[in-house]
Amino acid sequence: MYARSYRFVPVLAALAIGLAGCGSDSGTSPTMTAGSSGVQVEIANTINYGSVGTTAEIDCADGKSLTVGGSNNSLTVKGTCSNVNVGGADNRLTFEKIVDGLSVVGLNNTVTYSDGDPKVNDTGSGNSIRKG
Repeated sequence: MYARSYRFVPVLAALAIGLAGCGSDSGTSPTMTAGSSGVQVEIANTINYGSVGTTAEIDCADGKSLTVGGSNNSLTVKGTCSNVNVGGADNRLTFEKIVDGLSVVGLNNTVTYSDGDPKVNDTGSGNSIRKG
């Protein structure tokens, strides 16, 4: 008998599995980019971003939703995000505008947005969320 130790499950694998279940019924094809600035998968009108220790710029354009996972990331988000979900830990996120909802479930994340009046839901611990 032997034991396996899984210390890290790559974000790319998880996102690829999520894409496997996507059909072509939605009318839009999912897109995925991976590189030194993390993994970004867009399905319909939602951007899913995951990485560890990167600095990147993301564009919500005019009303896309954004889900962020991972840790120690510094992200600048341009455009107008409809809904934002933040998981992970120690991320620093700066948004131009969030209009509908902001949910933060991770630990020690710093979220700043310049414009908008989203419904804020902070169920994590040690998060800092401010408009400014």
